[in-house]
Amino acid sequence: MAEKEISKAVISRLPRYYRYLGELLEDGVERISSNELSQKMKVTASQIRQDLNNFGGFGQQGYGYNVKYLYTEIAKILGIDRQHNLIIIGAGNLGQAIANYANFEKRGFVIKGMFDINPRLIGLVVRGIEIRGVDDLEQFIVDNNVQIAALTIPKMKAPEIADRLVKAGIKAIWNFAHVDLNTPEDVVVENVHLSESLMRLSYRVSNMQDQKNGVQKKL
Repeated sequence: MAEKEISKAVISRLPRYYRYLGELLEDGVERISSNELSQKMKVTASQIRQDLNNFGGFGQQGYGYNVKYLYTEIAKILGIDRQHNLIIIGAGNLGQAIANYANFEKRGFVIKGMFDINPRLIGLVVRGIEIRGVDDLEQFIVDNNVQIAALTIPKMKAPEIADRLVKAGIKAIWNFAHVDLNTPEDVVVENVHLSESLMRLSYRVSNMQDQKNGVQKKL
């Protein structure tokens, strides 16, 4: 039987479910209905049920969802019930900010190393992680069973480094470089374009302001 294809929209909502369920657990909530969850998620109860039915449902009619069980099951779906070893290529401000974000480890993402070509950065230690030169990049990936690499480097360097990562066995790239990467089908790339996100925010703000002022946008 072929595995069911899950839409990107559904997958994009799963981390939000996980986050809200985690907050409910911290508040001591044991169960919740789809209606109650919809009020927190700003998604309809029907949409929540449809999303979760893609993975088996998890709820009981008249009872709702067991918060701890659903939290655990979504963690399994997202693959964060296991450890993922990660390296950061680019130890500038953004790379160091990622390394300093301790919550990644709570989600199973363990930063094993940081790399840079700047001799002024090589040898520095960020939250217990020494910044290394890129010469031993491939061997480090093998020795530390690294699956994921975060790229926080200029776009002109990103394709070359990405090729080296793929050849070394990296299976996922978290790409902050402003360039689209050409990788094999079995290598997952998650692009994070901060400027594009800010432009989307700008559109929404300006659109709201235009509506308030009675201005109609022209295409």
